Amino acid sequence: MRFLRRSLIGVFMLAATLGLLAFAANTVFSALSDRLAEENRPRQVRERVFAVMVEPVVARDVTPVMTAFGELRSTRTLDIRAKASGTVVALHPAFEEGGRVQAGDLLVRVDQADALSTLEVASANMTEAESEVRDAKVALALAEDDLVAAQEQVLLREKALARQLRVLESGFGSDAQVETAELAAATARQSVLAKRQTRANTQSRVAQADINLSRQKIALQEAERALADTQIYAAFDGTLSGVSLVQGGLVAANEQLAQLIAGDTLEVSFRLSTAQYARLLENGSLINSDLQVRLSADGFDLTAPGVITRESAIVGEGQSGRLIFARLQGTAGFRPGDFVTVLVEEPALNDVSILPAAALGADGSVLVVNAEDRLERVVVDLLRRQGNDVIIRASGLIGKEVVAARTPLLGEGLKVRILRPAAQGEAATKPDMIELSEERRTQLIAFVEGNNRMPEDVKERLLSQLAQQAVPASTVERLESRMGG
Repeated sequence: MRFLRRSLIGVFMLAATLGLLAFAANTVFSALSDRLAEENRPRQVRERVFAVMVEPVVARDVTPVMTAFGELRSTRTLDIRAKASGTVVALHPAFEEGGRVQAGDLLVRVDQADALSTLEVASANMTEAESEVRDAKVALALAEDDLVAAQEQVLLREKALARQLRVLESGFGSDAQVETAELAAATARQSVLAKRQTRANTQSRVAQADINLSRQKIALQEAERALADTQIYAAFDGTLSGVSLVQGGLVAANEQLAQLIAGDTLEVSFRLSTAQYARLLENGSLINSDLQVRLSADGFDLTAPGVITRESAIVGEGQSGRLIFARLQGTAGFRPGDFVTVLVEEPALNDVSILPAAALGADGSVLVVNAEDRLERVVVDLLRRQGNDVIIRASGLIGKEVVAARTPLLGEGLKVRILRPAAQGEAATKPDMIELSEERRTQLIAFVEGNNRMPEDVKERLLSQLAQQAVPASTVERLESRMGG
C-alpha cells in the first residue's frame, strides 16, 4: 500500500509539471504572436500638445516710467573765504566737517587790532573834517555880513557925493569938498570889491571842507568795512564741508576756509537719451513731469519725490542726449553727491496693454491662442519696454489670451494645453498693511534701534511706522530679511 500511494503521488506531480510547462509554452507563443501582429499593423501617430502659460490682453491707461541715473547737488552752496588776512582768534563751535550752523551765526573772527586802529584814525579824521566844515561856514557867514556892511557904506558915500554936488551948484560949496566926497565913494566901492573877494575865498574854503569831509566819510566806511571783514557770518542754514582751518592759524585774503551747503534744497541732475527726452516734450517745451529718486542704503530704500524744472542749454563736449535738472522735496537722508536712481513719469498712454517681455518675439509678434487651442502669430505695436514688461497697442487682441513666455519650441499652428495662474489669473496679493503681535513688534524695534549703520532719519521713520497699529508689509519683510527671519 505504501508503494502504491507513493507511485500515485509521483504520477500526479509529473502530470502537474507537464501541465505547467504546457501553459508556459502557450503563454510565450501567444505573446510572440501578438507582437508580430502589432508590427504588421500601421501605427497611429498622435499630435503633440504643448502646455503653455497664457496672459489675457486687457486694455488700460498706463503711465510709463523711464529709468535713469543721476547725481544729487545742492542748489545753495557758498564758498567761505577770508576777506581779511591775519590770525584766527575765534571759531564757531560747529566749525568742523559736517557741522550744522544757523543763518547769522558767527563762524570765524580774525584779529581786529589793525582794523580797529584804522577805524579810530578814520573816525578822528572825520571829526576834524566836520569841524573844518563848521569853521568854514561861520567864516562865510561873517564874510557875507562884511560885504553887506561895505555895500551900505558905498550907498552912504554916494549920497554924500550927491549932496556936495547940489551944494556946489547952489554956489555955496567948493570943488575940494566934491573931490573929497568922490574919493570917499571910490574908496567905499574898492572896499566892496575886496569884501567880495574875501567872500569868494571863504566859499572856496567851504567847498574844500565839504570835499575833505566826503573823503573822510569814505575812509571811515572803508575802515568799518575792513573791521566787518574780520568776521564771517553764516548766510543761511546749512552744513559745513571741506573745513581747513583751526583756531590760531594764519589766513590770507580770499583764502577758502570751507563750504556752506544747504542740505534741504537738493536737486538731481540726470542724462536722458534723445528718444527719452522727446517723450517729455509738449509743444516743443519740456514738461514739468513728476519723478522719484531712490537710494539703496544698507538694504533700505530712501526715496524722495521731485519735479523736473529745467534742462541744460548745451549737450556738452563728448556727451549725448540731454541733461535734465529736477527739484526734490522731502530729502531727509540724502546728501549732495549721492548717486541715485531716477524714475521719471512719462505722459499717460490710453487704451494700451501690458504683457510680460517674454511674450514678445524678436519679430515684434505675439502668439495668440484661438478657439481651437492652436497658436496664431499676431504682429503688435511695441510702445515701451519697462522692466520685465512691455507696453503694446493691440486693439484687435483685447480679451484674447497670448502666450506669456515664448520658447523656441512654440510656433504658429501648434496645439496647446492652456495653463492659467491661480484664481483664474488673479494672482494672490499680499496685504499692504499688516498687524503685528507684541512679540514680533518688539523684535523689529530692537533690531532697528540696535542697527548702528542705519541713518538716523531712516531709523526714526521706521520706528514711527512700527509704532502704528498697522505696519506696511514691505517694511516688515525687509526688516525680517535683514534679521534672518
